[in-house]
Amino acid sequence: MTPLSNVSLLTNISRPTSGSRTQRGTYFIQTWGCQMNEEDSEQMALYLQELGFVPSQNPREAHVVLLNTCSVRKKPEDKAFSFLGELKLLKDSRPDMVVGVCGCMAQVRADEIKQRAPHVDFIVGTAQISSIPGLVEEALQGKRFAKRLELPERKGAIVTQIPQRNVERKGKLKAFVPIQYGCDKFCTFCIVPTTRGRERSRPTEHIVEEVRRLAELGTKEVTLLGQTVNSYGKNLAEGRVPFSKLLKILSGIPGIERIRYTSPYPRDFKSDLVEVIRDVPQVMEHCHMPLQGGHDTLLKRMKRLYTVESYAEIVRELRAAVPWIGLTTDVIVGFPGETEEEFEGTIAAMERFRFDGAFMFKYSPRPDTPAAEMEQVDSALASRRLDHLIDIQRKITLEINENLVGQSFEVMVEGPSHKDKSVWQGYSRCFRMVHFTPTDSITPGDLVSVVAKRGHPFGLSGELE
Repeated sequence: MTPLSNVSLLTNISRPTSGSRTQRGTYFIQTWGCQMNEEDSEQMALYLQELGFVPSQNPREAHVVLLNTCSVRKKPEDKAFSFLGELKLLKDSRPDMVVGVCGCMAQVRADEIKQRAPHVDFIVGTAQISSIPGLVEEALQGKRFAKRLELPERKGAIVTQIPQRNVERKGKLKAFVPIQYGCDKFCTFCIVPTTRGRERSRPTEHIVEEVRRLAELGTKEVTLLGQTVNSYGKNLAEGRVPFSKLLKILSGIPGIERIRYTSPYPRDFKSDLVEVIRDVPQVMEHCHMPLQGGHDTLLKRMKRLYTVESYAEIVRELRAAVPWIGLTTDVIVGFPGETEEEFEGTIAAMERFRFDGAFMFKYSPRPDTPAAEMEQVDSALASRRLDHLIDIQRKITLEINENLVGQSFEVMVEGPSHKDKSVWQGYSRCFRMVHFTPTDSITPGDLVSVVAKRGHPFGLSGELE
């Protein structure tokens, strides 16, 4: 899964507490990774608030510190181990501080974490978030190290265990809603089936209940999360529920004005989803569909189960149905064995599809994945190729955005820009960041029309109509 916006890889979660519970102390949650991890961190925060803890902005002052980790690439793992080293000094001076490691890295490297960071009180895998309250209580009572790494079973094609989620969240304009856990695709570079288990879809009624509750709390936009989100509904006890049907159901919930999703898998992309994007106003005209590589032999080694031409057919169908649709993608550069011809194929694909934006990464070997055992590309060569591809895509994005000058866009107002408080921002339906000068009557959550006056590599600047 890929971020929908250029958020930092490193974020922290500190949510306001509610109710009249007795305050027991403070907590700090450090998060690395994708939207699913950010949503998991929000659930962790809710559990800690139910125990009576309130957020702290500083881990040096917190009584409970949780690290929610990522294993998609090596860099966030290195950051997590570095942070654990800093926490060792803190815990030496404050032995009563509770330290827990959670998430994807915890799922696959628990023994190494315990060996390198013996000051950790507990380790929790991706499917055991609900055990955190009990583990925190045990740690506060001085009980010995514990770990919870069990992944749910799936008997045949039927889901047997789905996490129960806390839906009593603080109201906010936009929210992530997981609809699916795990993955069945087993791409040769990806560790997700190991960290999150086999694909499991949440029951439709659970998703509807959560989105309806979010709408009651003031949420206007939801983003549905899944590793291969458009394969949702194939393993439900209630019977098959196509992703397109789920989108239609959610579009009927009062108060929900925008629905987004990430990330669809190309082989599972069907015409019924194209029709929903075209016909259902609440479903945004944006699709983030990972390409990963632009040559068929490269895709085959990745075990991506589609070809460049089958991907192209989806792009053609989407743009024929919705000409103004925003298309973004993921691309891996320097995949094991990548030849010059294969890399040139990726360049050709990027120039052919002319994506509105792309997340481009240098391949990072993941332990216990088939690609990690393949012949590796020289790191310096991979870096040069990545820089070249980024430069090409940056020019394409700028050209596209400059050609949009003069057009009007529906924008959901989010509030002041982080860099310039006099300028406000929001996303268009096709997922372009749009900056504009506000008026006194505008508030966050409003839908406004903005005429583009200037295109940038990062989006558009415009004026209110």
